[in-house]
Amino acid sequence: MTQEKPTILVTGGAGYIGSHAVLALQQAGYSVVILDNLVYGHRDLVEMVLKAELIVGDTNDRALLDQIFASRAIAAVMHFSAYAYVGESVQDPAKYYRNNVVGTLTLLEAMVAASVKRFVFSSTCATYGEPQTIPIPEDHPQSPVNPYGASKLMVEQMLRDFDHAYGLKSVYFRYFNAAGASPNGLLGEDHNPETHLIPLVLQTALGAREAISVFGTDYPTPDGTCIRDYIHVSDLADAHVLGLEYLLKGGNTDVFNLGNGNGFSVREVIEAACEVTGREIAVVECDRRPGDPPMLVGSSEKARRVLGWQPQYTDMKEIITHAWQWHQGRHG
Repeated sequence: MTQEKPTILVTGGAGYIGSHAVLALQQAGYSVVILDNLVYGHRDLVEMVLKAELIVGDTNDRALLDQIFASRAIAAVMHFSAYAYVGESVQDPAKYYRNNVVGTLTLLEAMVAASVKRFVFSSTCATYGEPQTIPIPEDHPQSPVNPYGASKLMVEQMLRDFDHAYGLKSVYFRYFNAAGASPNGLLGEDHNPETHLIPLVLQTALGAREAISVFGTDYPTPDGTCIRDYIHVSDLADAHVLGLEYLLKGGNTDVFNLGNGNGFSVREVIEAACEVTGREIAVVECDRRPGDPPMLVGSSEKARRVLGWQPQYTDMKEIITHAWQWHQGRHG
């Protein structure tokens, strides 16, 4: 008789990356409870696609967290409920520290009180700041250049301290640019406001925008535009399941980069989108944005070696094809 897999609490499970992680958990046989305040999450995707239990609430609500842990046998927590707009974090750092740091601290304290000792955390390559080496390894110096990256770095430090003091084991993933949509077309990226390149390009292809802005064409890169590491959101989700299983088998606290390992320039992304959509995409060339490094590419060799992670969708056209299918269905 096969043993039933345990229940996982996924915070932010109605959002872009969180919803894909919920789907991957369900496909792997786990029961899932979602906690989401629906500031950026989508109730319809939880109810229509994931069909998971949804608790509408906030990680800063300690009484609610205590009630969730008391009433359900939660084996581990996967934590995605962060604010993630870099520009907004500079303008309103208090919002980011309250949600990303204090909210996570409240959640961790509730976990310790309930003796839930396994935690998978969605961190970011923004903790590294300006890259000194490419590809970026996990032991690269961390010197974030905005409050968003700083808030995630503070949580990483908390996790090391919570392990030392309370035995709470965690895996934290620093990832690069999440992109794409589930291959079945049922889940995808739907932010408001939208700031990510691929959905902005596809909105332009759909006619929802007049043109896509390219910030900087004079970078020291082959075509003069910024190069970024785009990782398919389904590959990200699979890594989170592997990280969870690593912890459930007794693994120690550890950190892993998640990236494609290949960089794609802004121009390459736009060209791939033109090919996939078969449409002309108007481009407006603008000045560089302050703080945009020419190149950000991560090494995810450690995740492959330790967790056995193997990204399935590394081709830019394939990533955009899945995203296009989703955007046409959602906004077409």
